[in-house]
Amino acid sequence: MKYAICQIQLVPGHPEANYQLIEQWTHTVMSAEQKPDILVLPEMWTTAYTLPDLQGLAEHRLEITLPFLQRLAMQYDVHFIGGSVANQKDGGIYNTALVVSRQGELVYEYDKAHLVPMLNEPAYLQEGKSLARVFELDGIKMGVIICYDLRFPELARSLALEGAQVLHIVAEWPEARTSHWQALQVARAIENQFYVVSSNVIGSYDGVEFAGCSMVSDPWGDTLAQASQDKEETLLISLNLQQVPKVREDVPVFKSRRADLY
Repeated sequence: MKYAICQIQLVPGHPEANYQLIEQWTHTVMSAEQKPDILVLPEMWTTAYTLPDLQGLAEHRLEITLPFLQRLAMQYDVHFIGGSVANQKDGGIYNTALVVSRQGELVYEYDKAHLVPMLNEPAYLQEGKSLARVFELDGIKMGVIICYDLRFPELARSLALEGAQVLHIVAEWPEARTSHWQALQVARAIENQFYVVSSNVIGSYDGVEFAGCSMVSDPWGDTLAQASQDKEETLLISLNLQQVPKVREDVPVFKSRRADLY
């Protein structure tokens, strides 16, 4: 399965400019001879991290981003792990990830479960009310979580227990905690024996510098690809999904689990 992972500098507070950036990026990536099967976008890519302004910037129930990604998915015959966007619904604003198939179907959406107290997210956003669940693209079981969710191993493990072979992390992770960003992705890959694919942003907003370092880790915990901290890049990589059952057979963590104890 071939991936293209977007690491980009967003235009804070200007969704239209960011739609144009992503449309151009998609066109460039899909014009290559070896076309990806899946494109991965970062967290809050329409507005960037403009939390105090989201009341005026957040869209209503994905009314703009969903048709935008559906159009691109069908035009280029590609799946989207569509990052996440500020999404007004049910009387609040949620940080909502979405997955769109190459047929233009909304396969899955997920509201960020864990809000970042260090960046005062709970003052502006509502926490998700549902556990992240597995979805399928091309018959492969996958999951998606958002940024700070990475710090909670229970969430990734629940997806692995549902059979996920790939975990996607969409993020605007800060540079101050870059070492955590890298180490936690490798840890999630090792303990759950699946691929971990992440898309982060670069640049800064309101005194927060972002870490870049979008990554791909394999089920053995090896880093297969990593972007820089401060440059716009596209990671292009093919995942050998047969490695997942092999690693799980070689080190049978899931058979050794003591579900009777924990």
